[in-house]
Amino acid sequence: MKLWLRMLWAFNGWRFKSKIGINDVGVRTFRVWPTDLDAFNHMNNGVYLTVMDLGRFDHLLRTGRWAVYKKLRWYPVVVAVSITYRKSLELWKTFQVESRIIGWDEQAFFVEQRFTRNGEIYTKAIVKLRWLINPRGILSPEQVLDATGGWVGEKPALPEWIKNWDEAAKLPKGKEPAPSEWN
Repeated sequence: MKLWLRMLWAFNGWRFKSKIGINDVGVRTFRVWPTDLDAFNHMNNGVYLTVMDLGRFDHLLRTGRWAVYKKLRWYPVVVAVSITYRKSLELWKTFQVESRIIGWDEQAFFVEQRFTRNGEIYTKAIVKLRWLINPRGILSPEQVLDATGGWVGEKPALPEWIKNWDEAAKLPKGKEPAPSEWN
């Protein structure tokens, strides 16, 4: 239920925030609710991933690109995430989620998202996103960008460490065998 309330707020609240460009950092403020807490009285690690979805959604809405993608029936899916927790977020504390595209390769976008409070980073994540079209088609980042006006400015160079992380985190494609065997 809490996700649906936050989604409604994100879907309607962006209208009252300034528009941003595709290469800008989108910032959205949230508060830690009692239902976000784990047994140790801080925000549960799974809640971070949910809130990150809303941060990326807010970025798409505020850039004006979501309406185009929705009409085309294109949608993003998370392929991989790497997240590092530095400090805990506690009950009723407000925090910001900062989201920005840091680059892309032939198949996917890479988005950096930070949880900050009073300008200090509490958590940082790198998210790999692919865009899909029904039925089961994969879109290239160039196709996704071209449908909405492209990238503004020079294409950012993907940091080498992200390329290395991406290679190390890969699993076989969905239709390929991926036996779960511990060696």
